[in-house]
Amino acid sequence: MRSPAAYVRGVRHPEAFHGDGVTKGYFEGWYNKVVTADRAQRWAVIPGVFRGIGADSTTGASTDEAFVQVLDGLTGRSWYHRFEVGEFAASDREFDVRVGPNRFSPSGMTLDLPQLRGEIAYATPLEPWPVTAREPGIMGWYGLVPAMECFHGIVSFGHGLAGEIEIEGRPASFDGGRGYLEKDWGKAFPAGYVWMASNHLDTEIGDGTDASLIASIAIIPWLGRAFRGSIVGLRHSGRLHRWTTYNRSKETRLSIDDTHVRWSVTGPDGVLELDAERVRGGLLHAPLRTAMHQRVEETLDASIAFRHLDHDGRVLLAGTAACAGLEVFGDTERLLAL
Repeated sequence: MRSPAAYVRGVRHPEAFHGDGVTKGYFEGWYNKVVTADRAQRWAVIPGVFRGIGADSTTGASTDEAFVQVLDGLTGRSWYHRFEVGEFAASDREFDVRVGPNRFSPSGMTLDLPQLRGEIAYATPLEPWPVTAREPGIMGWYGLVPAMECFHGIVSFGHGLAGEIEIEGRPASFDGGRGYLEKDWGKAFPAGYVWMASNHLDTEIGDGTDASLIASIAIIPWLGRAFRGSIVGLRHSGRLHRWTTYNRSKETRLSIDDTHVRWSVTGPDGVLELDAERVRGGLLHAPLRTAMHQRVEETLDASIAFRHLDHDGRVLLAGTAACAGLEVFGDTERLLAL
């Protein structure tokens, strides 16, 4: 069980490990996205750890495991590399994670996997969602509630890349590329959610230099019931614009079908309109309370049309978010009905 001091430290450092002292019913993972300068290579590498609530009902074996997942964002191929829990180590004070011979830190990542081998350096500092006393990261005051099913953190909206690695035996340079880094931890993923993210915003109106978009909406268990909770951050023009449940932003449209997710929100920072095209991706493992299950389809090849307007209707930023991550999972009918 985590001590009160460890819990407070974790609130202040979303990027660090939150699972010290937790022996069952817990997961934590760090999502590293790397894209080459020409966008020809798009990869997600996800190290993490899972602790189940008991032994496997069939074999009696432990369901605890460490892992590194790999997703080829262009082809949709994915791999899940399992490690013993003893091969996992992470700092509870900063972003520093090791799974077997693979290492992840603010300076970059060292990979020794069948698909990816070598070192990608982070050429510029990580740029996290700000952590303040009033808003401890992307979840706002919800991040202070220990009973939340799933926590979320943005470790870096965007950072430069450098270095060369072998991709299935062939060299590929990431010099001048762009990275993105976020994480999740808690008991299990939500029963239904939509997630999208991109830091390759090609703009028709406004300056998209270093712009980044993160948006998620999910079923949130709360006091025996549930509500639809949303978090949207659009960073551009030197500022982070927010549309969240905790700052009383409202959805004016949310529709999900086989080809698109269409979502509009209004709040203190104006109006944001999103139209995400769904494309087929690869399957990633995600945590249920009993085990890691292969169930979440994700792509790094989605396209999101976006418009940010002020309250007078003036368009501040508009264009297309490319190389976008997109997941649509679970009971979306219930999500829409909440």
